[in-house]
Amino acid sequence: MIKYFLKRIAEAVPVFFLIITAVFFMVRFVPGGPFDRERPVSAETIEALNKYYGLDKPLYSQYFSYLKNLAKGELGPSFKYNGWSVNEILAEKAKVSLELGSCALVIALVLGLILGFASAGMAKTKMGATLSGISLLGICLPAFVLGPILILVFALNLNSFNAMGWNNFPEDAVLPSITLALFYTAWIARLARNGAIDEQNKAYVRTAFAKGATPTRVYLIHIMRNAIQPVVSYIGPAAAGLLTGSFVVETIFQIPGLGRFFISSALDNDYTMIMGCVMLYALFIIGFNLVSDFILALVNPRVAKEMKK
Repeated sequence: MIKYFLKRIAEAVPVFFLIITAVFFMVRFVPGGPFDRERPVSAETIEALNKYYGLDKPLYSQYFSYLKNLAKGELGPSFKYNGWSVNEILAEKAKVSLELGSCALVIALVLGLILGFASAGMAKTKMGATLSGISLLGICLPAFVLGPILILVFALNLNSFNAMGWNNFPEDAVLPSITLALFYTAWIARLARNGAIDEQNKAYVRTAFAKGATPTRVYLIHIMRNAIQPVVSYIGPAAAGLLTGSFVVETIFQIPGLGRFFISSALDNDYTMIMGCVMLYALFIIGFNLVSDFILALVNPRVAKEMKK
């Protein structure tokens, strides 16, 4: 198991390096520069700014200089926000997105698994069909529709929660967390339901019943353990997406998180901020995929054996 996990980490390192390299050169070839959107300035001023930030050097020199600083944990200064480093900005913005994403992840996991396994256990009943329909609704209902509806009902009419801002945690996290979690809840429910239904028709389930096992024991001990494997595989990218925030949800609820900041940095051609945001996203995606693979290997050791081949 340890060798398998170390192998997965070794495979992730070049992937992360390739992401850094690709994004570094891609942002440099985007038309315009980081100072083009400022108020009109002279060519001499722009030249001085480029020299100050090292943008006048050859591209390969900038690349190796960036890798050298990255090895020290330094992401460089922001071209847009004078006096702020990328490390400082990411630490502040990522904290908000992590709080929002953590709440949404808990909601998605709990509700998704409950809906999925409950609908699978009652697959041939009207209640099972109703629960399955609810999960399908979550996939079809986008965040930019659900968010305003929740604000209208719970913030404006019932006055139960704040409609905007991120001042009182966790009260301010309720509505945006539900909005962000609904899509992932629906997919987790669908994966859990389909996995449980597939497992119910397998021979080992019939064998367990033949040996006198109760339906509750068969469902909880045998079926759910195998049915949860597709959910575990999905949790990796889902958790990365949730924990790094959502531009749509953060915009609707005016949350100062990483998602909104990433978009604004891309529009401003803030090279170092774009690199920092992309690296953070990549680290979350790779990291949570590794965690999900490890959990999947613990749940089903045969997975690790098959992946070693």
